[in-house]
Amino acid sequence: MMQGRFLLAVLVLLPAAAFADGYPTAARADYVLGCMASNGNTRLALEKCSCAIDAIAEQLPFSRYEEAETALRMQAAPMGERGAIFRDPPEIRRALEELRQAQAEATLRCF
Repeated sequence: MMQGRFLLAVLVLLPAAAFADGYPTAARADYVLGCMASNGNTRLALEKCSCAIDAIAEQLPFSRYEEAETALRMQAAPMGERGAIFRDPPEIRRALEELRQAQAEATLRCF
């Protein structure tokens, strides 16, 4: 009887523990889809890309990941001088460096 309660408790708590890092499913899916597109859209790419976002999530809080991803998107957009606000501030540069470091470690672990 006690084992059944323990198993039920584990099953109830598992989803919360699995996503305690705060990364929403949509953000994880976006990363994996983009990564897969860059790596051949294969089953192996799915496994490696899923591993990579998990590794990034272990290293970088979602708020910091979101900040860096937003800066990258804004830097890629044709905005002229307005794009400088997403390149020049030290805080943005730090967020981008943290993301690049997390991605490099994820690549070493997963690819």
